[in-house]
Amino acid sequence: MPIIDLYKNSESRRNLAHFAAMASLAAVDGEINPQERKILDRFAEKLDITPAEYKEVMKKENKYPIEGSLGMEERLERLYDFFRIIFADNDIEGDQMGMVEKYAVALGFPPGKANELVQKSMKIFKGQIPFEDYMYLMEK
Repeated sequence: MPIIDLYKNSESRRNLAHFAAMASLAAVDGEINPQERKILDRFAEKLDITPAEYKEVMKKENKYPIEGSLGMEERLERLYDFFRIIFADNDIEGDQMGMVEKYAVALGFPPGKANELVQKSMKIFKGQIPFEDYMYLMEK
């Protein structure tokens, strides 16, 4: 198997994990409402989630935990990775921001800090920067 196939599979798994985490966040209060489903549909498109993967993740019996990392660098790396994906089309809508903030809190950031990091990330991602620069900016 060529190395590129391994990367694609790894990227696909990472995207699916992000999507499953977002779906779990949307379902935390019981049902996924139409507004949440609309947001999830847009995330599924951005994350290249297949119809079969979407259907599997959206089953009621599936509860995908969000792995909150202990280390600040790991949490920031996951948030950075997620922002790279959602900014692939250089666009994020207001209703998606609430879900992104919930995701940041689920990763282990306190709510106020999560909001701050998401706002900073929005500004940063309007220009493409490497992870090391992102880390530096997030720590300041």
